[in-house]
Formats: sequence, structure tokens, C-alpha cells
Amino acid sequence: MVTVFWISVFLLVYSYFIYPLILKIFVKPEEIELREPECLPSVDIIIAAYNEESCIKERIENALAQDYKGALQILVASDGSQDSTGDIIESFSEDNVKAFNFSKNRGKISVLNDLVEKSEADLLVFTDANTDFNTDAVTTLVNSFSDNVGAVSGELILETEDGNQNLDGLYWRYEQFLKKCESKLGSLLGANGAIYALRRELYQTLPTDTIVDDFCIVMNVKKQGYDVLYNDNAIAKEEVAPSLDDEYGRRVRIGIGNYKALIANLWALSPTQGVMSWCYWSHKVIRWFAPHFMLLAFISNLMLIAQPFYGVIFAIQVIFYLIAWQGQKQINAGIQVTGIVAIISFFVSMNVALGQGFIRFCKGHKNGGWKRTPRGGELK
Repeated sequence: MVTVFWISVFLLVYSYFIYPLILKIFVKPEEIELREPECLPSVDIIIAAYNEESCIKERIENALAQDYKGALQILVASDGSQDSTGDIIESFSEDNVKAFNFSKNRGKISVLNDLVEKSEADLLVFTDANTDFNTDAVTTLVNSFSDNVGAVSGELILETEDGNQNLDGLYWRYEQFLKKCESKLGSLLGANGAIYALRRELYQTLPTDTIVDDFCIVMNVKKQGYDVLYNDNAIAKEEVAPSLDDEYGRRVRIGIGNYKALIANLWALSPTQGVMSWCYWSHKVIRWFAPHFMLLAFISNLMLIAQPFYGVIFAIQVIFYLIAWQGQKQINAGIQVTGIVAIISFFVSMNVALGQGFIRFCKGHKNGGWKRTPRGGELK
């Protein structure tokens, strides 16, 4: 039990604190050198939407406002939306807007597979229906490519309204730092789903029950031997979900998708992949099993409670989870929670959702459909 406890605690501390500290000390991210190609590649912006009538018009208009000088086309699809999303995308008369109003809801990856199949562009830029690009975002992504680069991820800035108690934005900035360091090491794992580009010929059709499509699409690029870069000068913005409660369901789905992605990318676990394998284990795999390690640490600590030292540690664990429970209770009641209570509540809620995702994965989750997450300022 002592061994189980300390291994569990070490892996949690390693993934969340020691690994980032190692990157902080030894890796110095650098600006990506931009190269404007002599012949500008054609670009298709790919947008899959489901029940996005509140923002899809603005999203397409934002895509049309890009300052890219080459051939730019927008491929946008409504995935069996039950609101007016399909009508809105079909209302655009611009020649470079291609709208596809699918009657059946099949899931995001099915739509992406279809849109890529219809594309003939050199580069694909993937984005979300609620994302807002800076006007130079596509240009910056395109100019980040070189001969050995297969995909480029941009920078997603999560905007938080006053009073928003979702700390996803804080956690996202922490993740941005890791991605920049991993990009410098040539070991970037996945991309920001709201803004990334890749060579169209490197896109590999994914199974229809894929959930974390941005991760799997870019990992396939790495598998084909190409580099993946992170350019924080290609900027997109989104609003975070209004609260932890709104974010919870999305994180359960992401949890399911993470374990599916693990099975689909077993090749990346091999030490023969070098630094990338180390980053994959440290940043992704260990964290995907954080709920398991938290549970093992709690149970093994309980088994050792008769020893005074472990009794104190167990009391600390109980207090930790009581703080998370009380914080979540206050958040659900609409009470503002800040500081360490907010951070603990977010961390525990995130891992509970991940654990629930693992349970659903083990039950054989096969649904590739999606459920829309509320945006800030919307009425539920």
C-alpha cells in the first residue's frame, strides 16, 4: 500500500508540476520564422456546426474578412441542426462560401471527413463555429509552413466575462505554455481545435466515433513523419463556458475521446519515438489516468491510516476534497468562488469528469454525435 500510494502521488505531481518545471528550465520557446511562399497555396477554411444560429453568421463573416491574398474558400456544414443554422449558412451568396446543410446529425468528425473530401485546396484551416480569427490569422498560419512542416496550430485565447467562475481560461494558459515548449522540441501533441492548419494530402479519414478530432488529426500528421508547429501569432478567440457546470458535460465527452485516442495512437507510446514519446507520456497519458491515481492514493492512504504520518496525510486529502465539494456547491448556487477554493474545485471537477468519461469508454461508447456547450451570456 505504501508503494501504491507514493507512486500515485509522484505521477500526479510529476505530470502537473515536475514536467512543466523541466520544460521551464531547459526549453526556451522561440518565435517561428515566417516565410511568405512565392506561390501562395490555396486554402479552405473548414467549419462544422451544430445548433449554432447565435454565432454562425458572424463566424462566416469573420472568415470572409481574412486578409489572405491567395485563393481562400470557406466550406461550412450544418450537421443536422435543429435550429436555423442550416438556413443561415445557405443564405450567403459569396462564390467562395460553400454551404452544406446535412439533414441528419452524424457527429463532427463525419462532417469533417465529408468536407475534406470535397476540398481541393493545398492547405486546410480547421476552426469552430464560435471562434473569431484575427484578420491575419490565416496568413500567419500559411507563412509558418516549410517543407518539413505538416501542420501548424494557432493560439486560442479564451475570453472570460466578469463573474464567470469557469477557470478553463487559467488552465488553458498553462496548457499554452506546455504546447509552446513541446513545439520547440518538435513534439507538439495535437492542436487547438479552434485554429490549426495542415496539408490536405496529410489528412487521414478518422472513424465516425472519434471525439477529440483535433488531437487525432494532428497526431496522424506526426505519424507520417512531418513536424507540427505552434505559432502564437495566429490568434483566435472564444468565450469559455459560463460555469463549471456548463463545462462538465464537455469534459466528460473529451474524457471518452481521450481514451479512444490513446488506443488509436499506441505507436506514440514507444520509446523509439524519442522526445515525443516522453512528452506524450508526461503531458497526456499520465493525466488521462489522473482520476485513477487520485483514487488509488485515497484508498491506499485509507489502508495506512493507523500510522500517524499517513493519518495526517489522509486528513489533508479529506480536507482537500471537502473544499472541492463545498466550492462546487457554492458555484452551483451562483456564489462567487475565488482563490485556492476555485482552483481546487476546478481541478477535482475536471478529473471527476475525466473519470466518468473513462467509465463510459469502458462501457463501449460508440456515439460520434455532439452536444452544444452554452456560450457566455446565453440564456439556458
